[in-house]
Amino acid sequence: MSATAERPLVAPAVLKLALVLGGLTAFGPLSIDMYLPAMPQMAGDLHAADATVQLTLTSFTIGLALGQLVVGPLSDSLGRRRPLLIGLALYAVGSVLCAISPTSGVLIAARTVQAIGAAAALVITRAIVRDRYSGVEMARFFSTLSLVNGVAPVLAPVIGAHLPTFMSWRGVFVALAVIGSLLLIVLMLLLPESLPADLRTPARPGAVVRTYARLVTQRSFVGYVLVSGLLFAAMFACISGSSFALQGVCGLSPQQFSLMFGLNGAGNILAGFVNRRLVGTFSEHALLHSGLLFAAVSGLAVLAAVVLGLGLIGLLVPLFFLYSAIGLAMPNATSLALADQARSAGSASALLGVLQFVIGGGLATPQVGVGGPGTALPMAAVIAGFSVLALLVSLAFNRPRTVVV
Repeated sequence: MSATAERPLVAPAVLKLALVLGGLTAFGPLSIDMYLPAMPQMAGDLHAADATVQLTLTSFTIGLALGQLVVGPLSDSLGRRRPLLIGLALYAVGSVLCAISPTSGVLIAARTVQAIGAAAALVITRAIVRDRYSGVEMARFFSTLSLVNGVAPVLAPVIGAHLPTFMSWRGVFVALAVIGSLLLIVLMLLLPESLPADLRTPARPGAVVRTYARLVTQRSFVGYVLVSGLLFAAMFACISGSSFALQGVCGLSPQQFSLMFGLNGAGNILAGFVNRRLVGTFSEHALLHSGLLFAAVSGLAVLAAVVLGLGLIGLLVPLFFLYSAIGLAMPNATSLALADQARSAGSASALLGVLQFVIGGGLATPQVGVGGPGTALPMAAVIAGFSVLALLVSLAFNRPRTVVV
């Protein structure tokens, strides 16, 4: 275990670092959820079809995935600080370009620029944690980080729903530019380099390809990455489908839905707190499998609630437990995936992030709306399927760790 892990930071310092890194992980949900309510207004102002405006979401998702694959190896070669600061500056510039875009085509391109900057924040955050911590302390910090970044998916839809009431859609992107600029200043002042020069690896194309090839042939790494992606898919299906299920099928108002969504997020945050307390008493592997079993049972309960017509409460209770289970399992899956990747944490973090978006956005989300507007069954089936599959994959791929390096 590293010297940093043997002498853990005092709680205030850990919280300060978690707040800074948590702000970086918030770029994803903020950049997606904050502007969704304003998309009809965007279509009108830009004289574009709805489908064309929806491409701004597609371009952001693609940029976020591809950006991580590029930024991860660069951070292994150049260190974390420079690529991160450049990424944040790029995010702020992309946000300004979005705000002043005269046409939908320019907006789509600007969203891609913004996404590449956001990708740097997401992938390097996990790599910084691996640089600073190992073993139990890394799992504990990822749990602390989940307490912070669990707030973003809860607040982003609420903020996005209210901003367009007193500013245009362009103002939403101005707000994102301000957030990016403020975080850039904070990081310049507070975040030192975390990757020593002797641990850096070349960023030559051949070396990058060999690093990715090595990672995808490691059974344990692939297992933990798949588990993380499948859990993300179950949560993504819940996020993308619960608005329709709770409002369109169960009859909740938008305000009531925001409250229920917030309660689910609170369950995720609470589970992160519990996990931080339990890591060390129980192994990360044991906590991961407890969370996965909990998630599988909750996912099946969601499906049963829809099939049996158990009503609003019958659906809300297992959804709450599902979010809580994911909050227990996800920090341990991330920690175990990065445990042996001291010299390639950026590349490993990139694969972890890309697979989450590929499975969550590419496989889970399209299936949620298959049944049309009259049923929540597809959402429930996708949640149950991915949560059960995550447990089965972990049982097949992952074995308890006896030594953490």
